[in-house]
Amino acid sequence: MSKNILITGGAGFIGSHLVDKLIEEKGHEVTVFDVLEEQVHGKRERPPNYLNKKAKFIQGSVTDYKKLERVVKESEIIFHLAAMVGVGQSMYQIEKYTRNNILGTANLLDIIVNSENRLEKLVIASSNTIYGEGKSKCNKCGIVFPNLRELNQLENKDWELNCPKCVIKVTPLHTDENKPLGSSSIYALSKQAQEQMSLLIGNTYDINTTALRLFLVYGPRQALSNPYTGVCAIFSARLFSGKPPIIFEDGFQSRDFVNVKDVCQALILAMEKEAARGEVFNVGSGTPITIKEVAEIITNKINPKLKPVYNQQYRIGDIRHCVADISKIKDKLGFKPTVKFEKGIDELIDWIKPQVKNIKDDSQKAIKELKEKGLLK
Repeated sequence: MSKNILITGGAGFIGSHLVDKLIEEKGHEVTVFDVLEEQVHGKRERPPNYLNKKAKFIQGSVTDYKKLERVVKESEIIFHLAAMVGVGQSMYQIEKYTRNNILGTANLLDIIVNSENRLEKLVIASSNTIYGEGKSKCNKCGIVFPNLRELNQLENKDWELNCPKCVIKVTPLHTDENKPLGSSSIYALSKQAQEQMSLLIGNTYDINTTALRLFLVYGPRQALSNPYTGVCAIFSARLFSGKPPIIFEDGFQSRDFVNVKDVCQALILAMEKEAARGEVFNVGSGTPITIKEVAEIITNKINPKLKPVYNQQYRIGDIRHCVADISKIKDKLGFKPTVKFEKGIDELIDWIKPQVKNIKDDSQKAIKELKEKGLLK
């Protein structure tokens, strides 16, 4: 049965793919509510060309209560994807990130609670960044949850994690949803607030609510103009501009990269499955990959004459390891990642190629800003 679906942030990278799935494969009526943030979309007054023409587009910010209220009232299902994204940048654009991510979510929840509406389901896009460092194993102490690395440890280029109890080196494990949260940036803290506020209100008012903790999403339509997020797009933009990827620390920090197609699969499962009610799920590939491997794979595909630069610098607050344990979403919702990393990178590169002449690599600008704020050493 066709539903009226609202996607906040629906003109963005993940949102636009979700729009396609909901319209073309599921037959739903979709409204996109998006501010068209300049850092993501560039200077434009109309949605990007890739946004599905069958979707109804309304330009607006989730911080605009009245405008948001009008679209919420008509919606049966809401995917709340709208957010300012960027870990490092959030540490000096504190008001902007807090206003958009926390106040914007507060507006949405306030409208849901205090106005007549048709809402049946609310899906929140949370983030793996709320974990801080991932789960680990210590040979002496067993399962542990390491703290962020101390400044003196980073200054000594001692990159790997220590046990918080006995201080010996630990082995990273897959991180499940029960791991204590440890947000280490304003961005992460704002996503944690989004998630917890939404689940609290959902539980209080019996609103069918699900939060998905997305790991590092990549794929076509990822903003090439935003140098503060999306390492695959950042590396690709530099390489197409004739510059090598710049890697912090030693490159052996591990992450979980999940393709946007698989994220859309998870979002739709969260909408459709009753087992998702009131739950939190990791959404990742479940496969660790180092930043060094990511840089080498992308470099070899785009410009193998270049070599990644390992500058031994570090960003304050960066985590070392975090990879998703996806057993819960597999068992409860039937989620199954379908896109291997190398295949997904080929699709990203194929999408970038026609735009090569228009690529503006702003990664050096981002590095300069982080240095000026004392966040990059």
